[in-house]
Amino acid sequence: CILSNIMKNEFMNVPIFTGEGKIHFEERKIPIPGDNQLLIQAKANLLCGSDRNQFYNGSPQCIPGHEGAGVIVDKGKNAKFDIGMKGAVYLYDYCHKCRSCQLGLTNQCLHKNYDYGFSIDGAFCEYYLINDYVFFPVDESVDVINATLLLDVMGTGGHATKRAQLVHKDIQSVLINGAGPIGLGLLAMSKLTFAKDLPVLINDVKSSRLPLAKKMGGLPIDLSKQSIEEGMEEHGIKNPDVAIDATGKAIARKNALNALAKRGVLVMVGNGEGLEFEQYPDMGAPERSILGSEYFSYNEMETNHELLKNNQEYLSQIITHQYNIKDVQKSYEHFFSEDSDAGKIAVTHN
Repeated sequence: CILSNIMKNEFMNVPIFTGEGKIHFEERKIPIPGDNQLLIQAKANLLCGSDRNQFYNGSPQCIPGHEGAGVIVDKGKNAKFDIGMKGAVYLYDYCHKCRSCQLGLTNQCLHKNYDYGFSIDGAFCEYYLINDYVFFPVDESVDVINATLLLDVMGTGGHATKRAQLVHKDIQSVLINGAGPIGLGLLAMSKLTFAKDLPVLINDVKSSRLPLAKKMGGLPIDLSKQSIEEGMEEHGIKNPDVAIDATGKAIARKNALNALAKRGVLVMVGNGEGLEFEQYPDMGAPERSILGSEYFSYNEMETNHELLKNNQEYLSQIITHQYNIKDVQKSYEHFFSEDSDAGKIAVTHN
């Protein structure tokens, strides 16, 4: 493999998630890429709600970081892409061979190898190995920190909006449950996918999350002060065509389902609780649909990349805070605090 002059030595410090909200650093050797592998110098990783278990219960199997972007500094034999290219790293190391992968539905891979940052080392390592097919190069005009937006923010958000379009062809309004980081991504991708002037209602029980949602063009509903019905009436929208749930809460899903118009679609993105409904009147007569949505397919990144290039200032608002990797514990304490004012938090390697 080709040794890069970017690497100063053969060792790096990596954060070890020991549990109970504690992280310390250890020195490890920088790995060497094998055939078809890339060595990524991590530049940024966004924090995610799904990191909660790793932060509080530990991650003994690997170094976390699943929303990463960086620069190729070394490559193995036959690996595609060139040293010096920057890009984002797709979460799923998919098999290429199963029926889902053959259709390009890599988020539904039946024989997935592993998940970067969950079952194999991820972007909190200063240097980490990936198979070349999960790397997505970005244009020179795209800031490497903003490249992380192609993942859980734009990827997950955009996939959910596309799911809604499968069964509803004339979407004129959207309701989003939850104004946290995923909710903000859903808001942005609803605007960019459907229409920038599309009315997008967005609700949350935390008032502190709503100013940014409003700044990004959402119609906020503060559930600490009013019901969904009262909020919709205030904004002049009686029944939205699409509701997308990013909370995972059964009551939020049920309220959204009840609010839908005829032919309305509920897309469930957030993990968590279930949903109870009756065929009539909830589903049958109004012909409503309920769809699940899981991450996104690798091939969706090309379209989202074009959107990112053309809307970088708008989308980058979702990244509200940055911390250096040496302060990764502080970044999580901020992110998971009860009164957190954060959208997405980026942890950077300078």
